[in-house]
Amino acid sequence: MIKLITGRKGSGKTKTLIDQINTAVAETNGCLVCVEKGETLRRSISYKVRWVGVEQFDIAGYDAFYGFVAGMLAGNYDIKEIFIDGILKIGGADFDELGAMLAKLEKLTGKDTTVTFTVSADNSELPASVTKYL
Repeated sequence: MIKLITGRKGSGKTKTLIDQINTAVAETNGCLVCVEKGETLRRSISYKVRWVGVEQFDIAGYDAFYGFVAGMLAGNYDIKEIFIDGILKIGGADFDELGAMLAKLEKLTGKDTTVTFTVSADNSELPASVTKYL
């Protein structure tokens, strides 16, 4: 399942994501992963969540990001939720490419794993291929 938290910069997306992560720690029976570019969330989330900084993996573009997530899921079947902060910083500002990656990721994760993204954009800016996950 794919979920999006959208809004302009400063609208509280990251705070909402942190709250969701910390709630999931208490409620989810399985592994949780948090992915971001930088270290904004690292100190704000529970130590029980596997934190991943994408810089060390040299991920550029949505195809590389999809491969990265697929590799994580292949290596650990117990991942129940993945939280990604700032997907546009990781994959780029091409909303059509984002929509295509979300569709591929939805097929990959199915109903077994929930993937939540923050997207720094107004819903009116996003194409239908992205807004269908709101």
